[in-house]
Amino acid sequence: MIVRILYTLLLALAAPFLLLGLYRAKDGKPKVGKRWVEHFGFTPTLASDKRPIWIHAVSVGEVIAAKPVIAALQKAHPDDTILVTTTTATGADIASKIAGIEHRYMPIDFAFAVRGFLRRLNPKILLIMETELWTNTLATVKKVSVPVVVMNARLSEKSMKGYQRIQPLFNLLSKNIDHVLCQFEEDAQRFVTLGVPQSKVSVSGSVKFDLPPFDASDEAVTALKAQCGERPVWVAASTHPGEDEILLDAHRHLLSTTPDALMMLVPRHPERFSAVAELVREKGFTLARRSKEEAITPQTQVYLGDTMGEMMKLFAASDVTFMAGSLIGDKVGGHNLLEPASLAKPLVTGPSYFNFQVIAEQLIEAGACEVCQESEDIAAHITALLNDSGKREKAGAAALAIVEKNRGAVAKTLETVGVWLKN
Repeated sequence: MIVRILYTLLLALAAPFLLLGLYRAKDGKPKVGKRWVEHFGFTPTLASDKRPIWIHAVSVGEVIAAKPVIAALQKAHPDDTILVTTTTATGADIASKIAGIEHRYMPIDFAFAVRGFLRRLNPKILLIMETELWTNTLATVKKVSVPVVVMNARLSEKSMKGYQRIQPLFNLLSKNIDHVLCQFEEDAQRFVTLGVPQSKVSVSGSVKFDLPPFDASDEAVTALKAQCGERPVWVAASTHPGEDEILLDAHRHLLSTTPDALMMLVPRHPERFSAVAELVREKGFTLARRSKEEAITPQTQVYLGDTMGEMMKLFAASDVTFMAGSLIGDKVGGHNLLEPASLAKPLVTGPSYFNFQVIAEQLIEAGACEVCQESEDIAAHITALLNDSGKREKAGAAALAIVEKNRGAVAKTLETVGVWLKN
């Protein structure tokens, strides 16, 4: 109890800064608007009186990862309402595009806010994507006998050591979780090391392998490919501050040997779109912005993917993918390599991919992914792929084979979750 009181006091001190980050108006970032009250538990009720299946997916990456699970739940439980909560407005924007679900903002981790949410929505189960664990939320949910299952859970060595430093707080979290479905055996062993009973931990695989089919002949993709023509195209996906400069320098090196190459640059966060556009211009590149519907011309050197929810279209229109979040030490730990892999795209990443360690290692071992750090090295590998169709096709086929080999996590997830949904 003392640990939880201290935690709540610290959260109260931090909350204004957390909320400022959520509500601050920035260029390209969706706004929470009048829905801010939902963060405090003043949540609109649902049209149906039936208890919903509640899935929490904190932001964009988790919402995208949850899509195959949502689709499977809708098929297996057609009479149930699927309620998706997100913390961020960008996550809400992606969730709003999923057919047949209800969206609400997640209450902040104060017991009064969570109680208000539960009174209004009365979920039958809470399914948490990955490892978004909050002390008061879990305790309050458990108090009203709502089972909690963590899906697609991952726990890096670094995160495990971080939890070990606050073991009493982690113990409060874990005692209120009914089951942890881990991506890989390594994740499961780390949860057990932290004290989660073996009976509460199992391995499902990563639901990210169970990507829904993407139509590469989509009209928007066809139009984008037509604009690119026969030019070699690479995409630098989900970049963070400090990475754009490295990747733009790589593109400059690439242009010295492949002058007609086109770079598609996609910042991870929408509030950075304008700043990255300015950086591209400062670096002396000719730029077209997707958000402004600016056409790609033969003179365009960088195409800025400054829209939301279109990453797969950009992957489909490109020849090679560099996955960012991997060039800035241990700050991020990489992003999802499986989306371009599912489209048979050869991959390049930086050396920091600990959040996708097992997936990345499988792709690297299969020859589907190269690891580079310096701009010259990145340029050399991308140039080699762009200029050798056989090498490109071989790496892309290996990437797709890894995705196909590992499918099945959604079925295992539904099998486990179904124990509680029968009640």
